[in-house]
Amino acid sequence: MREIIFDTETTGFDPETGDRMVEIGCIEMIDRIETGNSFHCYYNPQRPMPKAAEEVHGLSDIFLSDKKLFADGADELLEFLGDANLVAHNAQFDFNFLNAELRLCGKTLISQFRMVDTLAIAKVKHPGAKLSLDALCSRYGIDRSHRVKHGALLDAELLTQLYIELTGGRQIGLGLADEKKPAVEEKRQASGKEAALRRSFVAPRPHSASADELARHAEFMEGIEDPVWAKI
Repeated sequence: MREIIFDTETTGFDPETGDRMVEIGCIEMIDRIETGNSFHCYYNPQRPMPKAAEEVHGLSDIFLSDKKLFADGADELLEFLGDANLVAHNAQFDFNFLNAELRLCGKTLISQFRMVDTLAIAKVKHPGAKLSLDALCSRYGIDRSHRVKHGALLDAELLTQLYIELTGGRQIGLGLADEKKPAVEEKRQASGKEAALRRSFVAPRPHSASADELARHAEFMEGIEDPVWAKI
C-alpha cells in the first residue's frame, strides 16, 4: 500500500481569507516502509508574508520572491501524490490549503476520503494529552533536536516516524524478517538438497495382504462371539 506523509507551510490559517501555501514536503511509504522518494517545493504566494507566520517557519518575502507559482508546479506535485492516501497532522488544515491552491489553478480537488489524520489517531490513543507534533515526538522518543523552526519536509520526516509509532510501531512491517528471508530461504533450500542426496530409498511395500495374512484374519474373525456386524 502506497502512502504519502506530507506537511505544508502557509502565510496564515485560512485560505478562504487569502492565505496561501508557500511550502510542501512529502515522504513516500510503501507497506509502511520509507522508499527514499520525496517531494519538496517552495511557492511564491504572490502576497506579503505576515511577520507572525515568518517567525514560525522562517520563510521571508525575499526568499520566496524567486520561487515558482503553485500553478506552475501543480502537475509535478499531483504526479508524485498519485492516488495514494495522504497522511498529515491536523490533516484538514493541510487539505484545505492544498485544495485551495488546486482550485485556484483549475485542477481537480483531492478527495477527503484519501485523508489520514494523525492528530485524530493520537486523540484516541492519548486522550487529554498534549498532541502537538513536538509533544508526540517527545512521547515516542523521536529525535527533533534539529527542528529549530517549522519546515514542511522536516516535519513530514518527523511525522513519518510518528505515524509508524501511532499505528503499531516498526514490528508491523516485519522489515528485518523480510530482509533476512532470501538468505534464510537459500540456506534452507541448499540444506534440503544435501539431505536429499544423502537419503537412502527403500522399495515401496506392497499394500495387498498375503495369503497367510488373509487366513489368519479369517481365523481371528471366526473366534469373535456374537459380532455386531452379524446382526445387520
